[in-house]
Amino acid sequence: MTPLGKGESVSQYVARSIDIIDRSGLPYRLTPMGTIIEGEWDAVFGVIRACMDRMREDCDRITTSIKIDYRAGASGRLESKIASVQKRLGRKLST
Repeated sequence: MTPLGKGESVSQYVARSIDIIDRSGLPYRLTPMGTIIEGEWDAVFGVIRACMDRMREDCDRITTSIKIDYRAGASGRLESKIASVQKRLGRKLST
């Protein structure tokens, strides 16, 4: 979720979304190019909506990219997906 027309650096807006995500209690990973959130459908989309509502307060145009990886009965995938790749390589990666 990125506001348009707010200049070259938008970290002040991104930080507000990260604060909402962090306070949600859902597992997440902040990366340089996006944030990964894990949880039940309604909880995750509730957080996304809260981030959008907050950004809409002072941003007239916002781009949002959402990628969904659904796997029935699976949880803890933020850690397990990385662990699986590291196991196959036989070494710990810089993540």
